[in-house]
Order: sequence, then structure tokens, then C-alpha cells
Amino acid sequence: MAALPLTSAQRKLLATYNFDAESFLMLKRELKEGRFPTERNEALEPLAPPTPDDFMPWPQIHSAERQELMALGERAIAQGEVCVAVLNGGMATRFGGVVKGVVLVDGHKSFLQLKLTHVAKMGTDVPVFLMNSFATHETTQKHLQEILGPRAEQVHSVCQSISMRLDPQGELFVDKAGEPSFYAPGHGDLLRALAHSEAFQTFVKKGGKYIAVSNVDNLAATLSPIVIGAHIRGQKPVTVEVAPREAQDAGGAPVRRNGHLEVLEGFRYPKSFDMTSLPVFNTNSFVFSHSAIRDDYPLTWFRADKKVDGAPVVQFERLVGEITYFCPSTYLMVPRQGPECRFLPVKSPPDLPNILPWVRAHL
Repeated sequence: MAALPLTSAQRKLLATYNFDAESFLMLKRELKEGRFPTERNEALEPLAPPTPDDFMPWPQIHSAERQELMALGERAIAQGEVCVAVLNGGMATRFGGVVKGVVLVDGHKSFLQLKLTHVAKMGTDVPVFLMNSFATHETTQKHLQEILGPRAEQVHSVCQSISMRLDPQGELFVDKAGEPSFYAPGHGDLLRALAHSEAFQTFVKKGGKYIAVSNVDNLAATLSPIVIGAHIRGQKPVTVEVAPREAQDAGGAPVRRNGHLEVLEGFRYPKSFDMTSLPVFNTNSFVFSHSAIRDDYPLTWFRADKKVDGAPVVQFERLVGEITYFCPSTYLMVPRQGPECRFLPVKSPPDLPNILPWVRAHL
């Protein structure tokens, strides 16, 4: 690292946000030597679509099963066994690089404010963990002070790591200003960030058992007693919320790889694989049992090709959904439409008007 052209301030930034120099140098070397083409992301093992029996169905209204799941979840929340983790570290490039969590959704409340308000309604003692990044941490902390005041201390910040972009030849990329280009290397950092959080360990010592995880931009992924109850009923370390796939969906999905059911991201499917054979996709909302929160999963580094200042760059990321490779998982089918919808992502500003009717009706 000493040979890289970094200022003392840049080195301090890397140290503050747990830069993984060993992995960076390894990936840099492999890219430079031509050993990390984009094809390396693809799964090589035989793939097969899941079957209907692989999914836990969403319980019907007024059914005995629904009442049972609701009771299980409500009891766990009331007993302090549940916390919420919000993925808030993304760079929000399609939002112009702003911190998406502080963006006003309806002109009055931000994404974060709506998320936190709903959690508070479920139980004032439910801990909230925000996984921020170097790009979101300071702005988010200021926003929390503005909307919560002294209660901001009840929201715990856990930070993901930081890395630097490379050019396609494996050299350190510098932008038009001649500066290195920093980025947050994926939400796979959540597992390590929570494992190293004193506040999270305190939650576990006090009897905490379950972590409900969602993206900051998916307001429909609220803290749901039904989802918590389904996780408890499933008796597995991980529950993945999946939703019916539509034609335009290109994200990850559960698939059988060598017979093992796991979430595989969209870019990992070989071009020969028929994506239309997959009935559902991964909403990136999960429930984890506390035993699944560890810092030693050997998560895979994936290559992501982007553009910065109009120039091609390469960054390497790890993704939290890969935990399903290591942990037995329940796949809960959640509604995508109607009042119980649990998937309303906002990836760019034009998406905002589409979610406002649901937000005003339910949040």
C-alpha cells in the first residue's frame, strides 16, 4: 500500500472505514494479470429452478396459520427479541450521488424517517442498526439528530468497509480531479459489521434473537410480525423474502445449485440459463437468527464494471444474500401488490411518484 499515491487524509479515511488492504491487493493483482474477467462471476455448477414446495406461502387473511404466525412475531417483538437492520450504505448513483436515506419521499418525511417511525409504532424498545458507509455516515448522523434529537442515540450506526476502484488494466483509477475513487464494497459487510458492534452484542446478551434486514429504499419492507413468525416457524438461521417475478426483473433469485437451494445474483447466471424458469426473485429483505451473524463467512468477491467520469472502472463487491450458501434458509413468498405489498424499491427519482399512494395509505 505504501507505493500507492495516497495522501495522509486518504490513508486516514481508509483506516477509519476498515479498508481490507490484503483483499484489495489480491484482487488488484488478479485483475492486472487477466485472471478476473467478468465471466468469473458466473456459477459453473449445474443449476435448476426451485419447485413450489421450496417456498413458504404467505398466510391467507383470517386463516389460523396467519393468526399463529402473527402471535409468534408479536410475542418475539414484545419480549425484546427482535431488532431491525437497515442497509443505508449505498452510493445512490442513480439519485445523483446523494444519501438516499435522507431524501424526502413525500415532501415531508425521508426514507429513514418513515422506516424509523414504523419501527417505533411496533415497539419503542426495538433496536435499529443502520449500516452506513463512508459516503453516508456523517450525513445520516446529522439527519438523525434533526429528526430524532436526543433519541438519535437509540439508532446504532454500524459502518461497512471502504475500497478503491481500479481501471480495467488493474491500476488504481483516478478521477478527473486526479483523486482515487472510493466506494463501499457491497452489503455483504453487514454480517461482519453487526458481529463487531458492541450495541448488537448487548442486544444478544439481553435476549435478542432475530434481525429483520431491509434496504432503506424499500419502504414496504416494514417490521412485520407475520414475517418474524414465519422465521420462527421455519426454524432455520435465515429467512429470505421472495416475490413473484415479473418480466422486467433482473435481480437475484433462489435456485438449486448442485441440488442446494440458495440465492444467486442475476449476474451469476450463465447466459444459457433460462431466467424465465425462475418463478420468484430475491427482494433483499431477510430475517437472521443471531447465530447467523458471524464475521468469518468466506463471501465471494464479485467483479462489477461501472463508469466514473465517463471512464470504465472495476470494483469488487460482496453480497449478503450469499449467506444462503452457508446457512439453511426459509424462502417466504411475500405479496408484491395490494395492501400487504412488501416490495416497493426506489432506484431513481422517477420511481418516487409510483410509491406515494402506498406510502400515504400505509405509513
